[in-house]
Amino acid sequence: MKEFQLKYGCNPNQKPSRIFMEDGSELPIEILCGKPGYINFLDAFNSWQLVKELKAALGIPAAASFKHVSPTSAAIGLKLDEKLKKACFVDDIENLDSSPIACAYARARGTDRMCSFGDWVALSDICDVTTATMISREVSDGIIAPGFEPEALEILKLKRGGNYNIVRINPDYVPDPIERKQVFGVTFEQGRNNFEINNELLNNIVTENKYLPDSARRDLIIALITLKYTQSNSVCYAFGGQAIGVGAGQQSRIHCTRLAGTKADTWLLRQHEKVLSLPFKPGIKRPDRDNAIDGYINKNEEDVCADGVWQRYFSERPEPLTDEQARKYLDSIHGVALGSDAFFPFSDNIERAHLSGVSFIAEPGGSVRDDAVIDCCDKYGITMAFTGMRLFHH
Repeated sequence: MKEFQLKYGCNPNQKPSRIFMEDGSELPIEILCGKPGYINFLDAFNSWQLVKELKAALGIPAAASFKHVSPTSAAIGLKLDEKLKKACFVDDIENLDSSPIACAYARARGTDRMCSFGDWVALSDICDVTTATMISREVSDGIIAPGFEPEALEILKLKRGGNYNIVRINPDYVPDPIERKQVFGVTFEQGRNNFEINNELLNNIVTENKYLPDSARRDLIIALITLKYTQSNSVCYAFGGQAIGVGAGQQSRIHCTRLAGTKADTWLLRQHEKVLSLPFKPGIKRPDRDNAIDGYINKNEEDVCADGVWQRYFSERPEPLTDEQARKYLDSIHGVALGSDAFFPFSDNIERAHLSGVSFIAEPGGSVRDDAVIDCCDKYGITMAFTGMRLFHH
């Protein structure tokens, strides 16, 4: 297949639309089901690069959940403990522990379930039955993977009335080193960002605290590779082998840090005992449950504990999670990693990161206020490495 006609571009009025290879060669994909759209393919090709690089960097199968050309999360296939399985709503999935790729997607999808609603799935490895079973009960637009077990493919083909988007990519495909795109009729050309993110990038530690264990290096690599494929400006918190908060596409870096920090806090608080024991009504739909949990933790527009409201979600009225209880729980968290796609211009980013349990940071450095940022890290005993490499993505 040398080209694929799309229904329309970013919006229904943007016609005609297609994907094709400029040199007339075959596309590196095969569409096994559905008819993916323009934004679907933007998600697919960006997310595939992310999981492929994560697998290459860490040697463990990786998965990502993408929405609107940015990851909601990315993760590697470490086993989940029972508490984490419950928080990710996969405690009923059979054979999960024996499938690293399923563990990776359980983590990625489970991180920010609000933003993963209708996601695009990317897997570094062949999709097995366990992973397909997990995907089959989630609201999702499509998946890209290097292959599918026959039974897994049949499970996925049943989604969306037989129209679920399933794309197989050639794992050996290497794109041209020069990439081009047009804006307002003007063609932009640049070399692809083939910069390799690895352990060596974390050796320039500029803080008094030099402690950077292997687990922190792993999480910083996850954060940085995630940022490489996130709309800039962007900041990413990572913990336990997965991105737990992504702040994408903000003009101000502190807004990235706050947004990602709020997402990270929500993820951490979803493992609070009061959240894990919420008395949901039997048969509640998964999206409604996700919305209720987010409202319970973040006290959104709707008070889910109020009379006339809690009855829609719970079998009995839950006790609220107080601000004091949430703060106490978050204060017990340490060892979170934080990556930034460009330097932190002010120390307020470090102050905010500290509130979410950040102990390790990787950022390019190069600000005229680097000294103030380093001093703030030293105040909290945070280890920070300067990578010397900006990771903007647009």
